[in-house]
Amino acid sequence: MDVVEALQRQATACEDLGSPMYAELLRLLVDDYEVGGVSVEVLAGYEGRSFGEAIGLRLLAAVHGMVLSGTAPELAAFYPSVGGTWDPVLGWEAFEQVLQSRLGEVRSLLTQPPQTNEVGRSASLYGGLLHLVEAVPLPVRLFEIGASGGLNLRADRYRYVTDGASYGPADSPVVFESAWSGQVPSVELRIAERVGCDIAPVNPLTADGALTLTSYVWPDMADRLERLRGALKVAREVPADVRREDAVSFLRGLELSSGHVTVVWHSIMWQYLRRPDRAAIEARLDELGASATASAPLARLRLEPHQVIAHGPGATGWEYRVDLQTWPGGERRDLGRAEPHGQGLVWGPGETLK
Repeated sequence: MDVVEALQRQATACEDLGSPMYAELLRLLVDDYEVGGVSVEVLAGYEGRSFGEAIGLRLLAAVHGMVLSGTAPELAAFYPSVGGTWDPVLGWEAFEQVLQSRLGEVRSLLTQPPQTNEVGRSASLYGGLLHLVEAVPLPVRLFEIGASGGLNLRADRYRYVTDGASYGPADSPVVFESAWSGQVPSVELRIAERVGCDIAPVNPLTADGALTLTSYVWPDMADRLERLRGALKVAREVPADVRREDAVSFLRGLELSSGHVTVVWHSIMWQYLRRPDRAAIEARLDELGASATASAPLARLRLEPHQVIAHGPGATGWEYRVDLQTWPGGERRDLGRAEPHGQGLVWGPGETLK
C-alpha cells in the first residue's frame, strides 16, 4: 500500500471513529505529500508498508507526544488534549513547522511500534470474562498478548454502567457510562494472575510510559483521554506483569493450572503479526487445549476484526467481533460486536461458531 492510500484510509477511520481533527490533519498530510512537501521527507522509506503498520498513527502520535511534553509549544494552542482548539489553517501551519524543524526526531519516533493501549476495549474483555465464569466458575489467570502497558489486564477494576445495572468497583476512576447494550451475567469474577507480553512494552508507572500511551490517544476524543488517565491511576494500585517477549514465545512458555481457568486475551493486535506467527499461536493454543481438563480449562477471548459481506453481492466490510473459545472441546461462541476502540458494544445471544 502506498503512503497516500494509507493516510487516506486512516483519515476515513478517524472520521468514522469520532476524531474530525485527525481526519482533517491526515487529509492535509495527503495534500502535502502529493505536492512534494515536508511529509515526503518525513515518511521516506515507508512506501509500500502495510496498512497494519499504521504509519499515519505513528506520525500523529510522535507529534502529539511533543505537544503533551511541552516541547512543541507552537502546536499547543491547537490540541484539545492540552486545552487548545483545532484550526485546520493555523494548526496545519504549526504542524508543518514542527515537521520541518524536528525532522530527525520525528523520523526516529516513527520506528516505534504503535502503542494504542485503548482502555475502551476493557468492556469487551470484562463482559467476556463474565460470560466465561458463568460457565466455568473458577478463578481466572489472565494472559494478554500484545498487552502494551497492560491497562486492560486491570479490566475488573473499572466501573461499567448500563441500564439498570452496574459492575465493578463503585469508586473506580475509570467509568464507562452506557458501557454496552444487551445482557451479561452477574457473577463473581476473581482474577488470580495478570500477565502480558509485548515486543515493546510500555511501563505505565513511569512518566515516559504514561506520555507514550497518552500520545496515541486522539487529542479531540475527551472520553478516551479521561479513561486512559483514570486507568493510569488504577495501574499504580493494581500490579500486572507485562514482559518484553513476542507472542509465540510467550505462549510456548504458558502452562495450564489446576483449579483455575487460563485465559489468553488479545484485542486489535492480530493485524500486527506475521502469518507464520499467527499459525504458531493457533497451533500452541490447540496444543494447550488438547491438554485442558474440567479442573484446568483454557479459554481464548478476543476482540478482532472479521471480514464480512456488506452492501450487496461481492462487497466486503469489517466487523469487530468479541468471541470466546473454550477447552476442553474447543467450542467457539460469538458474544457480541464492538467498534475498534470499544464503543458501541452490543452483546448478542452467544451463538456457537463453527
